Amino acid sequence: MLEKYLPIAILFILATGLAGLVVLISILFGPRKRSQKQAKIVPYESGMTAIGPGQRRFPVRFYLVAVLFILFDLEIVFFYPWAVAFRELGAGGLISMLSFMGILLVGFIWVWKKGALEWEKMDK
Repeated sequence: MLEKYLPIAILFILATGLAGLVVLISILFGPRKRSQKQAKIVPYESGMTAIGPGQRRFPVRFYLVAVLFILFDLEIVFFYPWAVAFRELGAGGLISMLSFMGILLVGFIWVWKKGALEWEKMDK
């Protein structure tokens, strides 16, 4: 029974060994002393001197727009398999896709009415 899992165990051992080997090589051949020069510690920004802290706070609205884009983009992916199998699905497939499109449309209108898609409001 356990011989079925032998290839997985071998793969796990090889992956762990390779990761350990890479870490060992980086320890042996990597740089050993840290530089104390401030110019080497500062992150590179297109050759320009950095102004202010490297980490700024962004409004939550940026993340909201990104999540909404991913959400609606992923929902659109479901249209392709439906379109490929449209004739085999028949009327039931059409009704289910129309209901899916209706839910998607209601969600999109709700987000639009809330103003989540307007960039002008982000500065306020």
